[in-house]
Amino acid sequence: MTERLYYTDPYLKEFDAEVLDVRDIDGRRGVVLDRTAFYPTSGGQPFDTGTLGDVRIVDVLDQDDDLIVHVIDGDSPRGQVRGRIDWERRFEHMQQHTGQHLLSAAFDRMHGVRTLSFHLGADASTIDLAREVTPAEIADAEREANQVVWEDRPVTIRFVDAAEAASMQLRKEPARSGRLRIIEVEGFDVSACGGTHVARTGAIGNVAISSWERFKGGTRLEFLCGVRALRLHRTLRDLVAGAGRLMSVAAGEIPDAIARLQAENKELKRRSKELEGRVAIHEADALAAGATAFGGGRFVVIETCADLDLNGLKTIAQRIATRPGHAAVLMTAAPPVSIVVARAADLSLDASALLKQLIARFGGKGGGRPELAQGGGLDAPASDVAAAARSALET
Repeated sequence: MTERLYYTDPYLKEFDAEVLDVRDIDGRRGVVLDRTAFYPTSGGQPFDTGTLGDVRIVDVLDQDDDLIVHVIDGDSPRGQVRGRIDWERRFEHMQQHTGQHLLSAAFDRMHGVRTLSFHLGADASTIDLAREVTPAEIADAEREANQVVWEDRPVTIRFVDAAEAASMQLRKEPARSGRLRIIEVEGFDVSACGGTHVARTGAIGNVAISSWERFKGGTRLEFLCGVRALRLHRTLRDLVAGAGRLMSVAAGEIPDAIARLQAENKELKRRSKELEGRVAIHEADALAAGATAFGGGRFVVIETCADLDLNGLKTIAQRIATRPGHAAVLMTAAPPVSIVVARAADLSLDASALLKQLIARFGGKGGGRPELAQGGGLDAPASDVAAAARSALET
């Protein structure tokens, strides 16, 4: 059994221990100590990192035999070894975990909503609530949790047996039996928990709910505490300041400025589409004037259009196909080639069949109807595709 020093002193940053065993953990080297301050992944909280001697710890696992294995990146230490916790990471986890206790207790006390699960992520943490909650309820719970933070209440650790635990008003039923570790926030929350927590609520800094969504019939809340909340504040501050500078408006005027830009952009798109249509008419008429006559009275335009995308090709090709007896085969200039085939209603040419022939030869994909087909990804120079199209039409 490994003695878990973090159970009684989560502020312990360094400790001495004896190496009991070295074992293989899925191809990695794991070290078992007689005592440890390194927290293993458990209860929604990630593991601690740090060093054993000069060797870096990359994972900490709680094994079924009640031993804690420290997965290391390097040679295994022997005998006596000194462990050092990555305190910045540990303290950040302590802030988030204790903040979760306050937030969950606030929802439970104010609105009777239970917390079903908790996850402490790399950038933010989440709690899953048993029912959907309203924005007003979320604001209430956030305000209540922060009030307890600002009151700087003590957070205490004690161990009780099952009988004593049964007489306590625990916020939720403990997941395990036997001797329990109890975390109590004075006058606000009592929970069975094996995680690491700050000694006073003031050390949490603050509790900020950043987002929420419906999840499995309830609500999933994302929140940040302390260091993480400050980090998010800095990011948002810089984003708002940058957006204000770009649009030459004050922070509070940014939403209206964005709305104006969206309206202007919509109008520009409308005008651009109108102008593109006018240009397409002229392009189509110019190309149709140089159409090549094939047997049976067909007039076919086979052209490479360097400055057009597939939509542009389609607009011009369809315009050409409004002329009786005309068809168009238009393609982009650079491979992979995009292509559109369109024909007038009085022609028997099958645009889809022609496209399939070209795809069979040059690759790509596409399809359509006898009067209009389009495709892309033809892996050949446009000149080769055009030559193949002419040959197919001639035969």
